[in-house]
Amino acid sequence: MAGHSKWANIQHRKGRQDEKRGKIFSRYAKEITVAAKMGGGDASFNPRLRVAIDKAKSENMPNDNIERAVKKGTGELEGVSYEEIRYEGYGPGGAAVIVDCLTDNRVRTVADVRHAFSKCGGNLGTDGSVVFQFKHCGQIILAPGVNEDQVMDVALEAGAEDVISNEDGSIEIITAPTGDFAMVKEALEKAGFKPAMDGVVMKALNETDVAGDDAVKFQKMLDMLDDLDDVQEVYISAILPE
Repeated sequence: MAGHSKWANIQHRKGRQDEKRGKIFSRYAKEITVAAKMGGGDASFNPRLRVAIDKAKSENMPNDNIERAVKKGTGELEGVSYEEIRYEGYGPGGAAVIVDCLTDNRVRTVADVRHAFSKCGGNLGTDGSVVFQFKHCGQIILAPGVNEDQVMDVALEAGAEDVISNEDGSIEIITAPTGDFAMVKEALEKAGFKPAMDGVVMKALNETDVAGDDAVKFQKMLDMLDDLDDVQEVYISAILPE
């Protein structure tokens, strides 16, 4: 069960996102609102809402903010209506990129996303142009140093699809994107394994090394996309230098 070393890339990307913490609460509030609107305000019966609330709490988002976002989604409070949009394309060096957005203005969002791609040497593609290169799944990543055999026993017993041991010692658990994700995460936490990162993601099936000037441009493009209020998540197949 060998996998590509990726811990440094994961930590680097998470660190850059954490620097933009002021935007994180806004993004989680949007996701909670949309999840509540689509599946109801009870997280026990709405897996997407449960995941969104868990992530918000992991970043210490106040409960009042969470409850307000849920009520906006269920219509108990007045709120903005958001539309889900996905953009696909290629970054510098040819690695695939998926950009998931929640927006109240489609025209503004596509212009902003296209600008980030074109300014940095990427190309915004059409629907379906790269999504086939990714798998929609639950992903739980444990930091290097945990016992692989114990993790595997717990994760597979709880319903995980795969357990991947990376070269750097980090462990990646893959689950179905719905209920199994929450159950596996809960089982791991009960066994004493605290995820370093987790979520329902679009996981690249194959990764592309991007180096040199292309890597610099690619990182600049990611920074520009992360700065956009309408962007919720960016998924890439690129492996960038540390």
